[in-house]
Amino acid sequence: MTSPVPYRIRVPTSTLRDLRTRLATTRWPQPLPVPAWQAGTDAAWLQHLVDYWRDIFDWATQEESINRFQHFRAEIDGLGLHFIHERGLGPEPLPLLLLHGWPDSFLRMAKIIPLLSDPAAHGGDPADAFDVVVPSLPGFGFSDAPRTPMDATAIADLLATLMGRELGYRHYAVHGGDLGSSVAEMLARRHAKALVGVHLTEVPYWHLLQRPADTLSPAEREYLAAGQRWQMREGAYALLQSTRPQTLAYALNDSPVGLAAWICEKFRAWSDCDGDIERCYTKDELLTHVTLYWVTQSIGSSFLPYYAAMQQAPAGNGTRAEVPAALALFPRDLVNAPREYAERVFDLQRYTVMPRGGHFAALEQPDLLVEDIREFFRPLRAAAHTSWPQAIAALTRGARRSPNNP
Repeated sequence: MTSPVPYRIRVPTSTLRDLRTRLATTRWPQPLPVPAWQAGTDAAWLQHLVDYWRDIFDWATQEESINRFQHFRAEIDGLGLHFIHERGLGPEPLPLLLLHGWPDSFLRMAKIIPLLSDPAAHGGDPADAFDVVVPSLPGFGFSDAPRTPMDATAIADLLATLMGRELGYRHYAVHGGDLGSSVAEMLARRHAKALVGVHLTEVPYWHLLQRPADTLSPAEREYLAAGQRWQMREGAYALLQSTRPQTLAYALNDSPVGLAAWICEKFRAWSDCDGDIERCYTKDELLTHVTLYWVTQSIGSSFLPYYAAMQQAPAGNGTRAEVPAALALFPRDLVNAPREYAERVFDLQRYTVMPRGGHFAALEQPDLLVEDIREFFRPLRAAAHTSWPQAIAALTRGARRSPNNP
């Protein structure tokens, strides 16, 4: 184990030159005779995106923007872990671990890092400041690929080491979405004494596959049925990534157009864009995500948590994670759990239904997400500076619930 060292992102010019060559020599398939987007990424839209990627998109500008954050790498149990660590500007910043998912990256959090670390500079209260830590999960971005597949439990243990032994935080908060929500749950189950609270944008998806044994409410039955419908309509990608990740990796690691099609189709389908992906994201935002996967050659290793999860379900089904939790639901996310189902899994103190937004809330609706995070953790901050059991017991008795879901 080594102490974190500063890290700066620098992609070789030769890598970018090779990318442009591959884009210029794409062998395009014949479009299928079905309506646009119905059978996957629309050919005409993708061709326009690739033209922009080849001729206009400037990675150097995006790289400079990404490097405005404080980047580090640490070696933990032989695995190199990349992370951003932005110190909060306020009287007592609360450490906050932000966890991304797939097919995004640490870039999911780029818009909310400044809002959380320096609220006063964005019209907020400096008392709401956080020390923000944003890792690239193992196998993603600038973190190493694990030597063996790591599921959410193994990733949680690794990040607990990062926050505790490497960064010296005795207590901290966690926010996560997608895979990040599963990792956050495992932190709550395995490292509860270190956690002030857990803020999520969904009940981790694996709970849809583990039907509770006792009686379900009508809303819970509909939730599980909706999950089955979603799996049949949209879930083939996850089955492929969890059963044959190596086969898929050959294609996507070799074809930048294939990679863009695979990733952008999910950004469109899972966002609150009414079918127009560029209502939510600019071409530069989309291509920065795709280019990050391309230059790090991390698409194959990003599938490993899916593969690991297929081998063994996470521990804890049928029990509740006893850490104060909040759930912020965005209406165009994949499948949103009713309150009573979330309460089976978490010590739910706050349940907020947002007016708009989808799966990538930190990118789509950063202001809504940040305000919910701030409000949830305000009454819990004292736990980071006092005796853990007594503080949590006192604070959670009066913890806030969202006004629209008392």
